[in-house]
Amino acid sequence: MNLKYLTKIAAGIILVFSALTGNAQEVVVTDSTAIQPQEEVAENTVTNNNERRRVEGIAAVVGDYIILDSDIDLMYKQMQSQNMSTADVTECQLAGSLMENKLYAHHAVQDSIVVLDADIRGYIDQQIAEMVRQLGSMEKVVEYYNKGSESELQDELFEINKQRQLSQKMQQKIVEGIEVTPEEVRAYFEEMKKDELPIFGDEVEISQIVIEPEVPESEKQKAIDRLNEFRADVVDNDASFRTKAILYSDDTNTGGSILSLGRKDNFVKEFKDVAFSLQEGEVSEPFETEFGFHIIEIDKIRGQQVDLRHILIIPEVTNATVEKAKAEIDTIRKRINEGELTFAEAAKASSDEDETRGDGGRLRNPQTGDTKFELTKLDPTLYNQVVNLEEGEMSLRLSDQDGTGKPFFKIIQVTKRVAEHEANYATDYLKIKDLALQAKQLEAIEKWQKEKIADTYIKINGKFRSCEYNSNWLKK
Repeated sequence: MNLKYLTKIAAGIILVFSALTGNAQEVVVTDSTAIQPQEEVAENTVTNNNERRRVEGIAAVVGDYIILDSDIDLMYKQMQSQNMSTADVTECQLAGSLMENKLYAHHAVQDSIVVLDADIRGYIDQQIAEMVRQLGSMEKVVEYYNKGSESELQDELFEINKQRQLSQKMQQKIVEGIEVTPEEVRAYFEEMKKDELPIFGDEVEISQIVIEPEVPESEKQKAIDRLNEFRADVVDNDASFRTKAILYSDDTNTGGSILSLGRKDNFVKEFKDVAFSLQEGEVSEPFETEFGFHIIEIDKIRGQQVDLRHILIIPEVTNATVEKAKAEIDTIRKRINEGELTFAEAAKASSDEDETRGDGGRLRNPQTGDTKFELTKLDPTLYNQVVNLEEGEMSLRLSDQDGTGKPFFKIIQVTKRVAEHEANYATDYLKIKDLALQAKQLEAIEKWQKEKIADTYIKINGKFRSCEYNSNWLKK
């Protein structure tokens, strides 16, 4: 995770909040309530410290985890609340999906896959902060999720998120290292029947030139001075770093939450260098990254991992530098239109976007690594900017902003258009390669699942024993 990601995390968090309502009744059996595989568990009981307690409606037990009937009911409600069709979704399908997740989580623990508690707690802080923002107060959040207290809500969020992360890491471990050779890609394509060939929608290749307004040195110094004031108040007057981060940091998505950072994590280099140079409890001097100016407070050092809080101040651009950037990109566009230079030449000479400048401004699809983008899968904003451009046509000056909210200007050119077509091995190789890789990964997951179902304690109760599952959950 890098800071650019953190500034965009809020939208993704909302999905996790909705997942809470769909999993609020899941019970995770921890060490104190472990179910022994050799032990036959009655339909509505769970062993807890050699005592049996009544549990309402246990649908299934998978390893160290149980699934309640209410979990499945709530999954339906969650889908309906998100306007998803449930007409063709059965209870059996939902039960099978839940059992898969429990199987992954159970074996993640068995394989000693580690999910750090501090990481989960930091993420929960972000979740709860967003819940409070949406509903207005912590009291309303606790009431909405029908919990007795904030700590009860946090405990349940902890279990849900930990199980989810264990499941994800187990799936990643199963498929890591799987690759496909060119021969396998060709074989995959040739084995497809004519009527099974995928249809790829209208595609475009896009290039862009970005001009960012310059931040004046005076504004940078204002940010540094402000951070020095915060630091002095924390160091000299024992003020709360966390409170200042909540109130003043421009990284509003993390606020005063603890971030856990490892030496090998994909974080901005300057940020990592400072973080690992500090002692526990120390507050850094202000330093600069591509996102702005920061100070860091180290909460705890755990070997190759540090827990920290940070405050980000983004220096502001001025009206004068904004107007200068507009004039610059308008001049570039005029020179391209007049044939003085090509779009690619202008991008290499003038664009402020490091990722695309060296390739003449050409964008690459982050999902495929290819230069083609399927129109219907484009980000809505980018779609609206390119949908009406002909091949070779250039847009007018466009206004945009980065993940920190700083404005910039750009011009876009559609360098190529490809009409909807049936998959072609030569022109669509990267997409076909991705499909072949997915098929190979799916085979590995199915093989792993088959083996683990066979040697994992599984108990299915009541009406769910009459389901027809894709996997052998009933061990027939």
